[in-house]
Amino acid sequence: MGIKVKARQTKLSVGPSKGEYRFIMQAEIYSTLKQEKVISEASIRSGIPKGSLQAAWEAIGEVVKAWTTEGHSVALPGVGTMRFGLQAAAVSKVEDVGTGLITTRKVIFTPSTTIKQELKDTSINITCYDKDGKVIKQVTSSDPGNVDDEGGTDNPSGGGLDENPLG
Repeated sequence: MGIKVKARQTKLSVGPSKGEYRFIMQAEIYSTLKQEKVISEASIRSGIPKGSLQAAWEAIGEVVKAWTTEGHSVALPGVGTMRFGLQAAAVSKVEDVGTGLITTRKVIFTPSTTIKQELKDTSINITCYDKDGKVIKQVTSSDPGNVDDEGGTDNPSGGGLDENPLG
């Protein structure tokens, strides 16, 4: 099936090309799968009763939440790892270090090599729409499927100050 992408002709409102039309691409989100559907499908695939999976799912969620807030990077089997990070302003004097320098707290997810390979091997189907919403072109990928290896951040350390500078 592949990943569906919309390319909409949109008038830019900022930047050097302000006022000009450009095609802006965005992946289509089909739907958000509810926890119940995921558990039901996992039950079918594994033969484990839904009630047992529900209890395990909730326990795993609590463990991930507890350990990531303690500063651990937690493996999500077959999917990747998750950790918390932050962005903060840098200062030259230790006296100026404080929580007020933190500008953003964030979740950092680094996909497993299996998930990255799956993404790389998945075709991309682009539908182009003009400014009036009319379909004007459809494209299917033939590129090598390059995948961003940074796990959703431009700085693997989480940016700004190190989350745990003393180790």
